Amino acid sequence: MSTEVKLSQSTAIRLEQARTKGMSDADILKAIQANDVAAFDAVSEEDYRYDEFLSYAADHGENLEVAVQDGYRITFNTRGGLGIYLEKAFGVVAEKDFAVGEGIITGLKLKPEQAEVLAERLASNWVITESKDVPAGKELTLKLRALV
Repeated sequence: MSTEVKLSQSTAIRLEQARTKGMSDADILKAIQANDVAAFDAVSEEDYRYDEFLSYAADHGENLEVAVQDGYRITFNTRGGLGIYLEKAFGVVAEKDFAVGEGIITGLKLKPEQAEVLAERLASNWVITESKDVPAGKELTLKLRALV
């Protein structure tokens, strides 16, 4: 039985930002293996820099190599952080492509393979409570586990 890699919400957001902005998994792995923070300069944003990306992961036992290659689960999602994660990972925009309420996200439309990835990565404090087929793929409702 393999051990599931856990990443903080912040680490997951940065990893998906790097992917979305064009870094291949091979380039990300090369940067991780070389401990080369500067490799992420081209994908860095004002609010999402990589200065402590590698050191934070190392200090907190986050195995970035395995996460990139085999996937991961986020340890805990805040409502706002989950919205940002969805934007970075799937290219959707809050209040345009999905609605964010108190402990609920509705109207999230993803391709079927994206919905599967989200189900694997979503922190255990959130659950997918509804999934219906739509022309574009799946329309999901996510809720805080405490509210289900």
